[in-house]
Amino acid sequence: MMSVKSQSLRGMSQALARGDVSSSGIVEHSLALAEATNSWMKSLITLTGEHGLVKAAAADDRRRGGKSIGLLDGVPYVAKDAFKTAGIRTTAGSRVLSEHFPAEDSAVIRKLADAGAALVGKANMHEFAYGATGENHFTGTTVNPWDRGRLAGGSSGGSAAAVAAGIVPFALGTDTGGSVRVPAALCGVAGFKPSFGFIDSSGVIPFCWTLDHVGVIATSADDVSIVCECLTGIDVFEEADSAASLRVGVLPGAALTLEQSVRSGYEKTLAALRGLGATFHEIELPDAAESRTVSLTIQLAEALAYHSPLIESSGEKYGADIRSGFVLGQQLSAESYVQCQRLLTAYRRSFSRLFDIVDVIVTPTCPIVAPEIGSTRVPIGESLYPVGNALTLYTSFFNVVGAPAIALPAGRDDRGLPVSVQIVGAAGEDKWILQLAQRLEKDLL
Repeated sequence: MMSVKSQSLRGMSQALARGDVSSSGIVEHSLALAEATNSWMKSLITLTGEHGLVKAAAADDRRRGGKSIGLLDGVPYVAKDAFKTAGIRTTAGSRVLSEHFPAEDSAVIRKLADAGAALVGKANMHEFAYGATGENHFTGTTVNPWDRGRLAGGSSGGSAAAVAAGIVPFALGTDTGGSVRVPAALCGVAGFKPSFGFIDSSGVIPFCWTLDHVGVIATSADDVSIVCECLTGIDVFEEADSAASLRVGVLPGAALTLEQSVRSGYEKTLAALRGLGATFHEIELPDAAESRTVSLTIQLAEALAYHSPLIESSGEKYGADIRSGFVLGQQLSAESYVQCQRLLTAYRRSFSRLFDIVDVIVTPTCPIVAPEIGSTRVPIGESLYPVGNALTLYTSFFNVVGAPAIALPAGRDDRGLPVSVQIVGAAGEDKWILQLAQRLEKDLL
């Protein structure tokens, strides 16, 4: 039997097309691996085995009749448990929704069903997506497949761990401040946050309407692109422009606070881009502390607005960390929220002007490798950072401006822990960023 871990999504699709394996066999293997690892890794909240096997059997019937419906037909995947699934429990990682069975699928779940993909599980997550660590006292904390003592990250940690462990070749996540890219980085896979609204978020339990993005986690940028093409209808694989005149924006060296292994991966990425003919230009982004305050103000205000009815009926069921967020949200004034929305508009305007002088921006994804479970502060250089702030140091601003950003594996440290780089484009340039990532990852693997 083929190992799911050894196959990319494209490789799996090709094996299915050749008849080397069946969709039913792949899904059975996926479910067996999920069951074997979930007791310690806790990547999934709910296994959807019966549902997945029915989809796989239908795909096998189509393939035998010469009527396969595409690269995703019969391929297993998992979805973060914020995506509503008709008749399948959808908890958003919270005791508040422990018995929530939606009547309808979210838009992306419907699109993947139409493409024949087989949902095999609902992935674990930080409660209601409120956090970058993935720690959860209700569902359990997803641990990193490369080191059981370390975090997989959040809030889409279960999705990233399931891909990294080989349970599935791709997964759905959401990203409000780094929640797809951070766990992808810590687990050593690719994670794409598209431009705001590029992938339909209808039917996804929100954290923050202004900043939430639906994202994709997969084994590679190539696999991410296959899924994005399915979800958007955009031909991501049209011939790309040459990178001969690529202008790359980089942050000044003094603005980069990194562990040494992350710095090495980042420098390797710049060298690969230089080999593609790129030139480099220093750019400035808004002060990280200021933009983080803007992001958090909008997040907490909107999260409180969504949860207020649930707080009245089920307030005691929320975890301590999200309850503390609600308390902070209650202290915010309407004026603060409006002023931060105005700053967000100003950020988007100034960010778009950067692309008069550069074509793409490259940063580390996270300044550190996966931190130990239970960490509250982590050292970077001479300073200690709150762990959530550290993990999202280079990701959250790009939610504020709604720009496409992809995390790519860029090596490992001496303990075998993954490091990652982030490729960012102008809002709306998703196709081009995915094409660049596909070219670049060949030099980083």
